[in-house]
Amino acid sequence: MPNNNVDVLIIGAGPAGLMCANALARAGIEVRIVDQRPGAIKAGQADGIHSRTIEILQSYGLAERLLREGAQIHRAAMYNPGPQGGIERARRYGWFTTAEARYPFGSCLNQGGIEAIFIDDMESRGVVIDRPTVPTSIEVQEEQTQDGGAYPVKVVLKHLDRKENVVEVVHAKFVLGADGAHSWVRKVMGIKMEGDSTDDVWGVVDIKPDTDFPDVRAFSMIHSLAGASLLIPRERDLLRMYIQLSDTDVVDPRTGRIDKDRTNAEKVLAMAQNIMKPFRMEAVGNIDWWTIYIVGQRVAEKYSISDKVFISGDACHTHSPKAGQGMNASMMDSHNLAWKLAYVLRGWADPSLLQTYESERRKFALDLIQYDREWSAMIAEKNDTPGREERFREMFEKNADFMSGLTLRYEPSSIVNNQFQACAPQIVVGERIPPHVFICAADARPVNIHDMLPADTRFKIVFFVGDITDASIAELVQDLAGRLDKPGSFLQRHDSRAFDVLCVSASSQHAVDYTDFPEVFRSHWSKVLLDDTQLNGRPGDGGFARYKVNPQEGAIVVVRPDGHVGMVAPCDQLDAVDGYFGSFMTSKDK
Repeated sequence: MPNNNVDVLIIGAGPAGLMCANALARAGIEVRIVDQRPGAIKAGQADGIHSRTIEILQSYGLAERLLREGAQIHRAAMYNPGPQGGIERARRYGWFTTAEARYPFGSCLNQGGIEAIFIDDMESRGVVIDRPTVPTSIEVQEEQTQDGGAYPVKVVLKHLDRKENVVEVVHAKFVLGADGAHSWVRKVMGIKMEGDSTDDVWGVVDIKPDTDFPDVRAFSMIHSLAGASLLIPRERDLLRMYIQLSDTDVVDPRTGRIDKDRTNAEKVLAMAQNIMKPFRMEAVGNIDWWTIYIVGQRVAEKYSISDKVFISGDACHTHSPKAGQGMNASMMDSHNLAWKLAYVLRGWADPSLLQTYESERRKFALDLIQYDREWSAMIAEKNDTPGREERFREMFEKNADFMSGLTLRYEPSSIVNNQFQACAPQIVVGERIPPHVFICAADARPVNIHDMLPADTRFKIVFFVGDITDASIAELVQDLAGRLDKPGSFLQRHDSRAFDVLCVSASSQHAVDYTDFPEVFRSHWSKVLLDDTQLNGRPGDGGFARYKVNPQEGAIVVVRPDGHVGMVAPCDQLDAVDGYFGSFMTSKDK
């Protein structure tokens, strides 16, 4: 029986598992990923990608393919019962109401398409999915959990396609269970799910439509006397329709459980066609994919065992798919965890850093469940409920920021310090930094600040300083550079590979060169940005004003490897920044 060691073993190759595997592979961490499916998903499953998730994919260099292959949603429409018995449009409005978006739209691409983006990138780095393979046992050897060099998690794998060496024993430093809503890892480790199911039953069908419905390429919410439906445009001219079903359609009265054999794709489509009247809705060719489900809203009681075995994605939270949050939340879980695993494995951070995974992501899951309850209840409301339409519109606009992911804020912790929030009020500690276009001091090209914050497991330390042609500002910048070179500075105390220093100056491109800045601020010519108008007259300025940073005082912005702001501080509080990193990172001399 083969025995092998690995830093991280990931069980489950859905979006959560692939996000983590890809991030760790990029970080140079030894990772294996296994999945019980013999091949990739070809159709259906999750498909909605929101604005913040697109930003995250962009930070890995993967957004371009998503935007090329997926459909975009820019508009929403609401339909209600009309006086003639069919439906009529009540209103249209923008799908996206947030001004702080780099990608002010949603994108839809089937789950297999999303997974392929990760798989192809992973394979270019030598990591392939081992399948069909299932775990049969897992054991955490507690006596080894405090030994950073040990492999305390023992997992027995069974390779379903082999005739020899069918069973393999893997010893891992960490294990991630990303194996879905019915997670084997969660059950075996004894982690309970908290929450319940609603009585709402929904059918889902994907078709290539032949229709006269005018909002077929908008996110359309339809309420008719025949029931409720959601329409979501998909890639390749496909359309996804969610249709509210009754218990008698699909629930087995003997067991009280869904029995998919009690209906079929054609029946679900027929229900949608009835809801859509007087508009015509036919399928061109075969139905692409369909399923039925009961809405369940549950969250795992905890996200890890001994900070050695973790769960992510649907393994730790389940909710309805109608707001398109599932795949987004799953990938964000792993995006949050991956860099923390990398830091602990490299010896850059104390293992206690891993505890922030649960504290940050479980709170988000609880907020998501509450949002999903309200959203699902609103969609399922009867048409004659007083004030329903106006409440629906208000809820849609109110929750646009949450749904997009752009206002996700992590609470204060060892890696979220909001003590000096007042020095940069519009760079909210715990959230991602809003996008803004500056210009590069070296070549005058426009640069979105997000493009300087790749997901490369480094903290980005962004120094906002005023106009260095002002003698007092120049003195401040020189003093900062000198302090960064001192032994007690975070740059000297901790492994320098964990940091990337950037500088944003209020100087004019016509008055300074990038070489006028101290070397610590320009490890590469691209690292110095200017808050100035582009040569063609387009905006490249206004950043200090937008972020509400005083150019005379400046600010230090610490951006975590996952793109969230860990801390802001005045330029005269560099010691506080040193203390921030000292609270969770290890010293080089240890």
